[in-house]
Amino acid sequence: MENVGLLLIFWYGVLHAFGPDHLTAIADFSIGKNKKKTMLITTLFALGHGLSLFVFAKILESYHVSEAILGYGDLISSLVILSIGIYLLFMVFTDRIGLKKHTHDGREHLHVFFGKEHTHDSRDTASAFTIGALMGIGGVRGMLITLGVIEGQSVDFVMVLAFTLGVMSIFVGFGLVILYINKNLLNSKQNLRRVFATAGVVSVVVGSNMLVG
Repeated sequence: MENVGLLLIFWYGVLHAFGPDHLTAIADFSIGKNKKKTMLITTLFALGHGLSLFVFAKILESYHVSEAILGYGDLISSLVILSIGIYLLFMVFTDRIGLKKHTHDGREHLHVFFGKEHTHDSRDTASAFTIGALMGIGGVRGMLITLGVIEGQSVDFVMVLAFTLGVMSIFVGFGLVILYINKNLLNSKQNLRRVFATAGVVSVVVGSNMLVG
């Protein structure tokens, strides 16, 4: 029964990762990044998601929380996606997204940056982990319901690991799709604006739909 339960949790992670809010967040953070950064972002997003879910699931095992309060988890996820979308659209329409060519070891690379100057930092990867953790709050109820199928079991690290691996498998796969877009479409400032404007609009639509739903 234990192996079946872990497989069920893994499969729930796979299905959970296909949520439009998750894929939208991955796209928003991964567009314009190189392969290494994209894979790191998708992995950190999944880890943040799993860690947050584990912490809040353990809390809910010990303390009763009303459905009304649990609903705030979905509200947080909605606001996160909506805010990202608004931010991206603001950056596009104020022309604050730049494209700069670099040559490393004889190979030309395109770098996308926000603001007036191109800088190398780890803020986007740290943000991916944080956003993943915030959005994990919204998945707590669903995972606890799934865990209810495993009678007599409580949330433990192995279960959350199985869930996180399921989520990660989809996030990394979607990251590869974003890498294709980065390589083949982000070759001009005009295309850059179009891709980020599309990502912004999708984020606003998804976030708004989650709020009203």
